[in-house]
Amino acid sequence: MLVPNITRKELVPMYIAYVVVTVLAAAWVGFSAGSIFFRASWVVDPLTEYGVPQSWWTWLGVAKAAGAVGLVVGLFVPVIGVLAAIGVVLYFAGAVVTNIRAGAYAHIPFPLMYMVPVIVAAGLGAAA
Repeated sequence: MLVPNITRKELVPMYIAYVVVTVLAAAWVGFSAGSIFFRASWVVDPLTEYGVPQSWWTWLGVAKAAGAVGLVVGLFVPVIGVLAAIGVVLYFAGAVVTNIRAGAYAHIPFPLMYMVPVIVAAGLGAAA
């Protein structure tokens, strides 16, 4: 048992929440990857403004897609999920730094919208 005085029956809802949030977070990060792959203007226009070279865009999408897949695989191989969550959080933390460096303060909430569900999924995974 991870927590004293908690029965397995009480941990089941936490595990279900972990699975649901992880799948939704992975889908959300996967959507972000697809947005780069398909060159959605709401993603690539700011990247151009920030000075991110176009040659990096595909690799940024690959990193996001790998993170999304890793989150789902982590449901079966926990160490992969932990590593994927760390990678995704670091990726979007880098996006926040890029926004700050570019002076695009109004854009800071966007990478946070992808980062926060991953952090919540990791927390639920640790608690489940």
